[in-house]
Amino acid sequence: MMARTDPFAYNHRLDPTHPSERVMNNPFFRLRHATTVALLAVAACTGAEPAAESEADLVERARGIHERVITLDTHVDINTANFTAQRNYTQDLPTQVDLPKMESGGLDVAWLIVYTGQGLLNADAYADGYANAVDKFDAIHRLTTEIAPDRIELALTSDDVRRIAAEGKSVAMIGVENGYPIGEDIGRVEEFHERGARYLSLAHNGHSQLADSNTGEGSGEWLHSGLSDLGREAVAEMNRVGIMIDLSHPSKEANLETLALTRAPVIASHSAARALGEHSRNMDDEQLLALAENGGVIQTVAFRSYLNPEKNDAHNAAAQEIIAQVADEMGFELPPGGRGALFRAMQAMTDAEREAYMAEYQRVQAAAAPRIREEVYPVAPPVSVSDLVDHIDYMVELIGLEHVGISSDFDGGGGVEGWDDASETFNVTLELVRRGYSEEEIDMLWSGNLLRVLDEVQAVAAEIQAGG
Repeated sequence: MMARTDPFAYNHRLDPTHPSERVMNNPFFRLRHATTVALLAVAACTGAEPAAESEADLVERARGIHERVITLDTHVDINTANFTAQRNYTQDLPTQVDLPKMESGGLDVAWLIVYTGQGLLNADAYADGYANAVDKFDAIHRLTTEIAPDRIELALTSDDVRRIAAEGKSVAMIGVENGYPIGEDIGRVEEFHERGARYLSLAHNGHSQLADSNTGEGSGEWLHSGLSDLGREAVAEMNRVGIMIDLSHPSKEANLETLALTRAPVIASHSAARALGEHSRNMDDEQLLALAENGGVIQTVAFRSYLNPEKNDAHNAAAQEIIAQVADEMGFELPPGGRGALFRAMQAMTDAEREAYMAEYQRVQAAAAPRIREEVYPVAPPVSVSDLVDHIDYMVELIGLEHVGISSDFDGGGGVEGWDDASETFNVTLELVRRGYSEEEIDMLWSGNLLRVLDEVQAVAAEIQAGG
C-alpha cells in the first residue's frame, strides 16, 4: 500500500482508449468480435439493414447501464483524519473517494478498508495494531451514523446493499486488510465481524503471524511456508462467523493452502492477472483456476504497476524527466536519487514543512502537465482503463465471467487513466460496453459476483453454526 500523495505518481485524465493489440489477440475478444461479424452477415443474407450505433448512442446506452447496475468497489483505503466533524467525506476532499465523487461518478458501494501495516510479532505490537484497527472501524461507523447517515449507510449483507442503493444512498462496507491486529486472539475474528467486517486478509506486505506474504518472493525468505497453525484456525473461524477470506496479499503457497482448507468461497479483493502483469501481487493462472474451482471471485484492480509494469515504468520515467526540468525552471529543488530520496527527505520534515513542500511539488506537477500530455503521451502513454479491461477480458476467458469483478485501490496507490477517482467510474462501464459486454454481464462484474460470494459465505456460516 502506498500513500495517495505519491510524489512520483503523475495523475492523468483521458477518455478510455480502444482495445489494445494485446486484447485484440485475446480469444475472448476475438469470439465477441466474431459474433458481431456473424450477426452482420446474417443481416446481410436476410436483406436486413443493421442499425449502426453512433458514438453518442453507444455512450447513452452505457450511461443507462451504469445507472441501472449496482457498481461496487472492493478496496478504498481511508485516513481517519477525514472522518471528523470538521473534515469528512461529505466534502470534496483531495482524496480519490468521497461522497461528492461517488455520487457524481455513480459509484454505489465503497468497501472502506481497515488497514494495518505489518509490524513486529509480539504482544506490544499486536496491541498497537489492534488499536489502529479499532480506530478505523470507529471512523467508518462515525461516517455512517453521525456525519452523513442521510447520504451513506453501512451494509452487512447483499440485501442491505440493494435496499440502501434503492433508497438513493451510497453504501459503505468494511474490509480488513491484514489480519495482523488479531494478534494471537482468534476471538477477534468474531469481534471484527461484529464491528462490520465482511472480508479479511491473512497478511499484507510482510509475513504475519497468520500467513506468509507475497513479498517473500522478493526477499526469498519465508516464515511459515504458507499458513501458520493460527492462520489455519483463522480460516476455519472466518468460515464459521461469515467473513470472506481475501487472497490479495498472502503468498501463493498460503493462498493455495487456504483454498484447500476453506468450506466457503473466497475473494481476491484487489489483484490482477499475473499473465499480463508480472508482479507478486497478481494471481497466476494456477491460483486463478483454483479460485474458480472454489467458486470465488477476483476483483480486478486498477493499479498501474500491476496492470502493465513495463508501460507504467516507461510513462513515469518520461514524465519525471519533464517534471525535473520544470522544477529546475521554477527553482524547486528535487533531491537526487528519485522516489526513495524524495520520500526520505519528506520523512525528515515536520508536518508543516511536509505539507508546504507537497503543495509546491503539486504546483510543479500542474505546470508540467501540459508538456507531459503533449510530449510523453504520444510516445509513452499511461496505463489506462483499457489496460484494466484487458485483465478482465483475460480472466473472463480463463476462469469464467462469474469469477471476475472490479476494484480500484483508491487512496492506496490505485487509479488509472480514465478511472483516477470515483467521479470517473462511468468510464469503466463505457469501456466494458465498447468491448461488447451485455448489461447482465456488466452487472455481474460490478457487483453481482461479489455479492453472490458474500451470500454463499454467510450461508456456509449459518450451516456451521447450526451444527452442519
